[in-house]
Amino acid sequence: MDTNDRKTRVAVPLATFAEWQALAPDEAAHQIHARLAAMPPTARHAALAFVEREETIAGLFASASTTSPLRGVPCFIKDLFDRAGVPTCAGSTFLPEVRPTPYVDSTIVMRLREVGAIVAGKTHMVEFAAGLTGENQHYGDCPHPRFSDRLSGGSSSGSAALVAADVVPFAIGTDTGGSVRVPASFCGLYGFRLTPGDDLIRDAFPLAPSMDTAGWFTGNGADMLNATQVLASLQPAAQTPRGWYLPLHSLLDGADAETAQACNTAAMEFCPAVDATTRETLLQAWRDTVDAYVIIGMHEANQVHRNWLNPFRERYEPAIWQRFTDGGRFPPEKIAWAKAVRERVNRTWRQFFESFDFLVLPCVPGPAPRKADCTPALRQQILALTAPASLGGLPVLSLPVSLPSGLTAGLQIVAATPNSPVFAWALAKNP
Repeated sequence: MDTNDRKTRVAVPLATFAEWQALAPDEAAHQIHARLAAMPPTARHAALAFVEREETIAGLFASASTTSPLRGVPCFIKDLFDRAGVPTCAGSTFLPEVRPTPYVDSTIVMRLREVGAIVAGKTHMVEFAAGLTGENQHYGDCPHPRFSDRLSGGSSSGSAALVAADVVPFAIGTDTGGSVRVPASFCGLYGFRLTPGDDLIRDAFPLAPSMDTAGWFTGNGADMLNATQVLASLQPAAQTPRGWYLPLHSLLDGADAETAQACNTAAMEFCPAVDATTRETLLQAWRDTVDAYVIIGMHEANQVHRNWLNPFRERYEPAIWQRFTDGGRFPPEKIAWAKAVRERVNRTWRQFFESFDFLVLPCVPGPAPRKADCTPALRQQILALTAPASLGGLPVLSLPVSLPSGLTAGLQIVAATPNSPVFAWALAKNP
């Protein structure tokens, strides 16, 4: 191939599944590498953990022979999932020293290949998935692809960034406390999270096993519908579902006014604002969700990391080391209290879904943050929005919401099951 031909190929605009599926295998493989090369070096380093050789990717495209809607769709996977022969780092520098290089692929990688998707590589993330803003002191904070002074969100930062930068149209993440929902909202993407214990998450490197879920990102609703139909057996919508919207001002004091208004406007396309009785029932049930989420999550994280916290203390990010360490200091009665809160939240969700099909609420309190904005207070605000579904172990569809500034926020649509027809209905209304 001569240089002029290579330059022409780099210029091809691609965004959707169908546009990628129309490419010849070597063309598609070249596009992935060319788009990665075109990223600013610091952004690429912060987002990309591993990429297959161009020749290998071309071979994967050539061998994809199914009729699935994901056939020939390239993707990257978050570096919590194993790829045979490639160390899994989970955003850290020492994990490969204490955990052997995997010799088999994770279930989600095998599933993607079964349906013809092209797993091109792995993405960086917040260390051990323990953060929501996209910061990582080892590989660099992951910048927003269109607003370089802001961050992508996390912990699935690299996966979101590569989709938002149009490197690939699809990427796999995980979501424990919002790690798909948050970066999807900040980066203007569609996101979906499954449920804890699903086959696609069981063999991922864990953060908090009772709450970890697999999930994915796309750049548009039609592609999200196709991906979710394949990976979650999404049911078609036979009738208009019933739901409520819980506004941002009901959940947070002093929330960003532009975000609140934009979310209100977007949510009204799906359902009315919640009535006073239902609102108070939900808010009362959720009043301790952040504390309960942190106690359960960090206690479980401590169980995963307890043998490494002392010998590798200097190689953890200090705040993450502290949270994981503190997770081993909760007295049994505090853990029991947190689990009782989770049961109360679950009971309230079950009662809600006896009468309604879905609940809509904002994903984030404002647009993508700058580094200086990434404070414990912001983390608390985000978790106040995301923890109710996390504690409930529920699937969530995240939809982007445009803000006047050109930045984005997001709505989360919470339903009872991953294959709920609510999700197909919502994506049809928001393509």
